[in-house]
Amino acid sequence: MDEVNVQTRGSRKPKSTKGLWITLAVILLVVLSIGGWLFYSRWRADQLAQQRQEAVEETVNSMLAAKSDAAFDSYVSYMSPETLEEFGYSPDELAERYEMIFQGIGANDIRVNDYAVELDEETDKYTVRYMLSMETALGRLDSLQYETAVIETETEDTQHVRLSWSPSLILPDMEEGDSVRLSFNEPERGSIVDRYGNMLAGEGDVFQAGLYPAAIGEGSDRESRLEAIAEAFNVSADRLQSLLSQSWVTEESFVPFTIVETGNTPEIQGVRYQQSSDRLYPLDRAAAHLIGYVGEANAEDLERDPSLVAGQIIGKTGLEAVFNDQLSGITGGQIAIENSEGELKAVLIENETEDGQKVRLTIDSAVQEELFESFDEEPGSGAIMDPVSGELLALVSSPSYSPQAFARGITTEDYTAYVEDENTPFVNRYTSRYAPGSTFKILTSLLLLEEGEITPDQTNRIEGLRWSPGTDGFGNHQITRVSDSVTEVDLAAALIYSDNIYFAMEALEMGNEAFMEALNQLPFGEDMNLPFDMRPAQFANDGTIDRETLLADTAYGQGEVLMNSLHQLVFFSPLLNEGRLTQPSLLLSEETESTESLFSETTVDTVRDMLVQSVTDPNGTARGLQALNYRAGAKTGTAEIAGEEGNQTNGFLYVFDDEDRSYSFIGFLEGQRSGDVVDRFTPFLNDLKPMLSE
Repeated sequence: MDEVNVQTRGSRKPKSTKGLWITLAVILLVVLSIGGWLFYSRWRADQLAQQRQEAVEETVNSMLAAKSDAAFDSYVSYMSPETLEEFGYSPDELAERYEMIFQGIGANDIRVNDYAVELDEETDKYTVRYMLSMETALGRLDSLQYETAVIETETEDTQHVRLSWSPSLILPDMEEGDSVRLSFNEPERGSIVDRYGNMLAGEGDVFQAGLYPAAIGEGSDRESRLEAIAEAFNVSADRLQSLLSQSWVTEESFVPFTIVETGNTPEIQGVRYQQSSDRLYPLDRAAAHLIGYVGEANAEDLERDPSLVAGQIIGKTGLEAVFNDQLSGITGGQIAIENSEGELKAVLIENETEDGQKVRLTIDSAVQEELFESFDEEPGSGAIMDPVSGELLALVSSPSYSPQAFARGITTEDYTAYVEDENTPFVNRYTSRYAPGSTFKILTSLLLLEEGEITPDQTNRIEGLRWSPGTDGFGNHQITRVSDSVTEVDLAAALIYSDNIYFAMEALEMGNEAFMEALNQLPFGEDMNLPFDMRPAQFANDGTIDRETLLADTAYGQGEVLMNSLHQLVFFSPLLNEGRLTQPSLLLSEETESTESLFSETTVDTVRDMLVQSVTDPNGTARGLQALNYRAGAKTGTAEIAGEEGNQTNGFLYVFDDEDRSYSFIGFLEGQRSGDVVDRFTPFLNDLKPMLSE
């Protein structure tokens, strides 16, 4: 039987898909690898771009900070050395040029107002743009626009970022060969005048004395003539010889050696004169501490005020310095860029000249001068005030120095003499604080009466020259007085005889707290609105009277009380201003206001009358003022200061015109007693009232 093969459809073995999945996996892996590589590449590129941007910005920020600080050595280090070499500079030379230009125009307060770091997509190069402003000797330069390219290099995987330098990075518009020129049109310095317009400091005509070599001769004639010139003008012959030895001097030269006032031009062989102008101080030493003097700005001045220019004339001390801005005016001039031919390229700033202002003081120059002369070089101070208006009429410190000599350039010999003078002529004694001694009893009297602690008729029995309350807190401390001729002591007697014991007793009776509360009604610890530096008055070092001995001593102006001449005039002013404190003023245009009344009319009248008695009473400590041809009130003071060689005394005298209240005066003599002060100033005070009424 034949066999039949039968095949059944669908019974074949299925085909495998494993290869397909492998193919797909490979494709996916390739895609992921490519994508990952692309992602990493982009990420890495972004990272590198960010690092590059940060490196550029770090360099730019450091460069701008250095330029703002005028740290030019550092600033130049961010510049490409290759670009510096193109213009012929080493880093040190370029830094020096920046220093010279920026200092020359008085550049300071340099500020970066805006900056941008931009990448050019086409060239793949960075550009830096920034804007600067700065103060200069002629005012503020704004909107100085700078632009430069960034130079990037790499060495051994290290990226270096520097900036391309060109002259336009000194000041915009500058090119190779250009220079910066600062020209000044100096204003006329304003004058300082007294209440009547008399000059205290100002420009005036003088003569410049100069050597005329052709007339001096040679050999022994030359030597003798130079000696004669030196003696006549108070200069050294060696200095004259040195001036003649200068390389530019010829036989026909005019060789200036000093300045002399009009009328002081003696005819001396070998000397000629040329008219000139100079800053004059007519009162010279009589107002030196008040007015001060001018001089050339030095390195110290430039450090304090970078807008100044070396050699610029400025106020160095006194009111010349305080009011320097008003007196100096506005310097005219121009800061400009010139090309190598000296032709003007660009004007950066230009100002019109504006002359300085006049400063008018309340001072009476005639009174100031006579008061100074009355000291006859004795160390001390004097101050005079209108007790109602507060106008200061005179402020004197003795001994003094010559502001004229300083303004013209003082010699080493003269300066050394001032420095070595044991009476310290540079010290301003009317702003210096001292223990006032018994003049302080004026305040204590006013306070005791006003607070109701005493009455004018109340008396204390005091025997002998020494006293102590006998309390534990007082210990061995004793209060002394100068006279024991009165045993039943009332307020009038206490002021007339200047009895320390009386005032110590009453202060102790009043007590620490009440006495301090009364004192604090007065401007202790407060500054006065005056144009010079001085420390406030104090009644205790820390503002607290914390022990009985200090309370007792404070009552008569010892202890820790410290006041200067101006403090005393102001603190005693209620006597003559209806119980109100008078605010002092030195500028004639200044209006001042009195405070509210601190003391009643009865109180001030009572104390004022008693101070008149201290003059009229035969036993009064101020009886020497009876020689005055008008009625005055006064209080003397002798303050003791402990020293290494025993106690030193300072003498004080407070005086007022009791007829017209035209003035109040405080005089002080260092190392002397109150009687000496009365003797010293009585002749001056006799002349004072007529002078004020003229």
